Amino acid sequence: MEKQPKRFSDFAQESGPLDGTKLKIDDILNKEIMVIGFKMKDSKYARSNSPKCLTIQFELDGNRHVIFTGSSVLVEQMEKYQEEMPFLTVIKKIDRYYTFS
Repeated sequence: MEKQPKRFSDFAQESGPLDGTKLKIDDILNKEIMVIGFKMKDSKYARSNSPKCLTIQFELDGNRHVIFTGSSVLVEQMEKYQEEMPFLTVIKKIDRYYTFS
């Protein structure tokens, strides 16, 4: 009996890409969003304040979107509060950094 080949999807642990329309973080400042997913990976930009790149998947006005950021504050907050997802929040810009509030 011939052994069936494995399918990548049967053993891969990485989740698929986060879907949604790409927005800029400044487009959603001070608007309430529902954070429904995120991914973190090493940043490809050496000039960044954070060594991580954060992708946040969220819903706004019934539509799904994603934003990308190197904000070290948002990275730390997502790591700390990921168990609370999904959650409603507002991203604010305070001086030179972004934060959930």
